[in-house]
Amino acid sequence: MEFTIGGRLEVRITPADVGKRVSVRLRTEGGGTGAEFTDAVGVLTSWNSGVLSVTRKSGETVHIVESSLVAGKVVPAAPARRRGPAASFEELAAHAARAWQPVESEAMGDWRLRAAGGFTRRANSALPLGDPGLPIDEALGRVRDWYAERGLPAYVQTATGAEGTQEILCAELERHGWRREVSAEVRIAALAPVGDRDAEVSAVRLTREPDAAWLSRYQRFSTPGRHVLRVLGSGPSVWFATVPGDAGAPDAIGRCVVDGRWAGFMAVEVAPEQRRRGLATTMMTALARRALDEGASAAWLQVEEHNEGARGLYDGMGFAAHHRYHHYRHHRSV
Repeated sequence: MEFTIGGRLEVRITPADVGKRVSVRLRTEGGGTGAEFTDAVGVLTSWNSGVLSVTRKSGETVHIVESSLVAGKVVPAAPARRRGPAASFEELAAHAARAWQPVESEAMGDWRLRAAGGFTRRANSALPLGDPGLPIDEALGRVRDWYAERGLPAYVQTATGAEGTQEILCAELERHGWRREVSAEVRIAALAPVGDRDAEVSAVRLTREPDAAWLSRYQRFSTPGRHVLRVLGSGPSVWFATVPGDAGAPDAIGRCVVDGRWAGFMAVEVAPEQRRRGLATTMMTALARRALDEGASAAWLQVEEHNEGARGLYDGMGFAAHHRYHHYRHHRSV
């Protein structure tokens, strides 16, 4: 990464660049006799009292003492995408929200407070897609109070790593005592190649509602209730896929929500003893073909960053990372 002009290291960023994507080099404390350096790339989220904060696309925030900074520059807002359909963060966030709807919601400016009896963080977190209409400390206090009234932990869902994402909000949350608990990638792909895969889909059963067999395989169905079925059934056009098994519970399940040009895949699960047989691919192929019949042309899904098996599967199906999303939980009063 080139920082020099005429062979000299240059610091070409100032506090006025807060909110921009930057690349910086800093001197670190090394065990050897010579100087050691490390680089950081991300959004400059603050520059106060001699300390810079840079939030990486992973959601991690790096705090840098100004005196250790040896080079820095503003870089393009987001790297160019090499494959997959064109999509903005705002577009994908709206489709993801419609595909996994809460039982109860309330607007707070451009934020949306969501609750579903504690069933999944996605349905029980504040979704900030603009201005909350309040100063940030008051807005976060309102979030805490709203969830406390329902006996739920307070979460805020944020995103990083693409143009228009929320690195500055992530840094604000950390400063107000919120901590990142779970992170996942949002991946996208063209839908036709998913549906065109050579897979025997005749064994896949598609239904509009999850039956008892489907729910018996779904690992998150540990707190049965109407709120769970309402979340699972929410969305513009919802399909449930089942690959029946011999022992009662299905060998594999999945869920797809078709919403305009987008098809979202979620709840993809395979029985441990049936893995590596291509069942997940077969099931997603069947769902993709149904979504194509309904006019969709693009696909999205979410995968937690430590789920290596699923990440490998989606790599092979052509899904590429678009951005990351995170759930921040409030842990202390400030």
